[in-house]
Amino acid sequence: MVVDAALAELDRVHARIAGRFGRAEPRARVRAYVTGLAAGLERKNGWTLAEQAGEVSPDGMQRLLRRADWDVDGVRDDVRDYVVEHLGSPDGVLIVDETGFLKKGARSAGVQRQYSGTASRIENCQLGTFLAYASARGHALIDRELYLPQSWTEDRDRCRAAGIGDDVEFATKPQQAIAMIARAFDAGVPFAWVTADEAYGQAAYLRVWLEDRDAAHVLACKSNDTLITTDARQARAAGLVAALPTQAWRRYSCGSGAHGERIYDWARIPVRIAWRTGRGHWLLARRSLATGELAYYICYGPRGASLADLARVAGSRWNIEECFQQAKNEAGLDHYQVRDYRAWYAHITLSMLTLAWLAATRVQIAEADIAKGASGPLVTA
Repeated sequence: MVVDAALAELDRVHARIAGRFGRAEPRARVRAYVTGLAAGLERKNGWTLAEQAGEVSPDGMQRLLRRADWDVDGVRDDVRDYVVEHLGSPDGVLIVDETGFLKKGARSAGVQRQYSGTASRIENCQLGTFLAYASARGHALIDRELYLPQSWTEDRDRCRAAGIGDDVEFATKPQQAIAMIARAFDAGVPFAWVTADEAYGQAAYLRVWLEDRDAAHVLACKSNDTLITTDARQARAAGLVAALPTQAWRRYSCGSGAHGERIYDWARIPVRIAWRTGRGHWLLARRSLATGELAYYICYGPRGASLADLARVAGSRWNIEECFQQAKNEAGLDHYQVRDYRAWYAHITLSMLTLAWLAATRVQIAEADIAKGASGPLVTA
């Protein structure tokens, strides 16, 4: 029954994106590609996906990614709208983060030796910047950008060899985040907060951009970041938190993790001299119960937001880590063997589609189980 429900939902997803394909062949092949990504294959590359689909060579799958006539960004938009349809909620959270894709050689678009959080060290890799959507109903990836280091964008011949157009310019990861969040705004994605780690919280221009659009946010920052206090002093985050009295701290769970509830001590301090009507600014601190280690966040949001609200949003960043893990384990996000710029976007988009389909199917099955329980016979003692 679960498999039948999943395949029926895949039929609906496939019908939803069918208009993005100019010809019948890639339209049919994309369904086989997505089915293969969700299959329990050890590796999910052109060869294994072709074999799963009963094809004798990987040529068709490679052509789907590199040259076939279909609107890759249009499918991206379909994925976003599909996620909103199944997981959308007014209190949803947009989450930005990047993940690394380890690579050999120097020809894959955007590859170079750079820090990869995935490997926790400097490696030869590509980096993708992603936007995730999370609500009480689930989470999924809804947008993506390939990070191109300046060593690439300053070498147009190298870019052209990897299929990168002359109109593609260098963009920082926070600038890529702005582009993705702007697309979510334009599409009317329902959300209440934006959150990200300190790589994005350090970018003052991202915080200004969000505030200009009245987008509430909880962005990680560093202990030595300087803030303006409510009495017009300048102070570092660590100093402000160190001066807090013991009673300022409260213990909250910020959500469940791999090992159960993630419980920390939390405190906040109002910052900024002036607040706009109905809005506030805070420095949020999180303290580990086990080690006492501190983390810091710059926050902007509704004046009535509670400390528990800010803690919940800060903790929701964990959802994008789960997205990455699920997409890599269940939807082949990092299994590709392509070097071309367009092919990277094509594969990543189809992996995101696969993840969204699986997330929506889980929601449907869970709701069906609840409905069955609610309509079942009443059992009395």
